[in-house]
Amino acid sequence: MSVPEPVLSVRDLTVTFPTPRGPVRAVDDLGFEVHRGRTLGIVGESGSGKSVTSLAVMGLHTGATVTGSINLGGRELTGLPERELNRLRGRRMAMIFQDPLSSLHPYYTVGEQIAEHHRVHFGSGRRAARERAVEALAEVGIPEPRRRAREYPHQFSGGMRQRVMIAMALACEPELLIADEPTTALDVTVQAQILELIARLQEERGLAVIMITHDLGVVARVAHEVLVMYGGRGVERSGVDALFAEPAHPYTRALLDSLPRLDDSEEEPLRTIPGNPPSLLTPAPGCAFAPRCPRLADAPAEERSRCESELPLLDGPTGFPQVLDSARTGGTPMAACHFPAYEGMTS
Repeated sequence: MSVPEPVLSVRDLTVTFPTPRGPVRAVDDLGFEVHRGRTLGIVGESGSGKSVTSLAVMGLHTGATVTGSINLGGRELTGLPERELNRLRGRRMAMIFQDPLSSLHPYYTVGEQIAEHHRVHFGSGRRAARERAVEALAEVGIPEPRRRAREYPHQFSGGMRQRVMIAMALACEPELLIADEPTTALDVTVQAQILELIARLQEERGLAVIMITHDLGVVARVAHEVLVMYGGRGVERSGVDALFAEPAHPYTRALLDSLPRLDDSEEEPLRTIPGNPPSLLTPAPGCAFAPRCPRLADAPAEERSRCESELPLLDGPTGFPQVLDSARTGGTPMAACHFPAYEGMTS
């Protein structure tokens, strides 16, 4: 069985910001794919390049140099004029941001904002656009949608505002949905409701979803494949089940080890990753994680020298070339590590 074409294919993506101290490569040589009906989780600590990647896909960077290929359903987005990108944003690709209150205009009702979004892309009349806004609010589970469409963002709770953002993002039925930390500011119960809502809408519409998060619990719940980022680069790519069962990169293993466990004693301190994230102004010639890698503490000198001087690459196919179904095993796991954690790992 042949593998379907991805909805989004990213190759060799590099995002560079000019600064007074020199250029900063916030994303460096990144590649991944997302298929219809699948969710790719992109994880990593703050500053790893997750949000920069999502904004690059949406074409929302100003003042940055973006190189590489960003292909949406056969349409190359890199270098596309702003007018063309505006036609695609909201219509073929949409994004949910972390803070819905700052993303919604305080002076307009939520119904007006969703209706305007629909009118821009479909040229529909005001009445038809208002009806579509009410339908969109109903689809995301907001009670009394016709009445609530006449209310303002401050009249909604945090979870309801996030539902409004999802309704706005999906009102024009895009192919790709990017969710950038969509549940960070919500309590656990509301977080679960939002994740279930996104999963339901994905199943109903066959959406390709990118879930940007630092929460590995969210990844375990919703993702099919996972891309782990560190220092602006991809360091591991795997199906979600394989990632949690056998993490290959030392950074991925350290992230998992830092999670609190139910069997931890009250006296046991929280586990952390020693050291500091790498400087993107003066990147090291070798593995960015080498100064923090616990494996290198007892490694032979020649292995330490290789890790510190030779950059490991996330080689191999960018996507997950297995037959795509509902499984969360992914394709062959890969790690950008000279000494991955288990035998048979592609490095």
